Amino acid sequence: DPVHLITTAAQPTPATAPACTCHHGAAPAAYAPPTIVYAPAPVPRRSVAPYVAASAAAVAGVAALVTVLTALLLALAVASVSVAVVAVVLRSLINGQRTYPRR
Repeated sequence: DPVHLITTAAQPTPATAPACTCHHGAAPAAYAPPTIVYAPAPVPRRSVAPYVAASAAAVAGVAALVTVLTALLLALAVASVSVAVVAVVLRSLINGQRTYPRR
């Protein structure tokens, strides 16, 4: 990642600057090393459109899966009821033959 380098160095202010430039007895300004501040590089903003599209696709996929599973469960229930009806009819036919002998 690129890093921006910000430096500041001590600059003489009017209060500490000598009135003249002849250097007669004025103490030199103390050296202040530059302050280095590392600022992080600006991060580009990402679009949320891919995330919204992925979320919509996931919701649609789950809805389709739930629909298919519900249809399979309904088909299983219908098949179970029809097997139960056939069992009851066969049982009544078999029991009816034993109870009433033919003439």
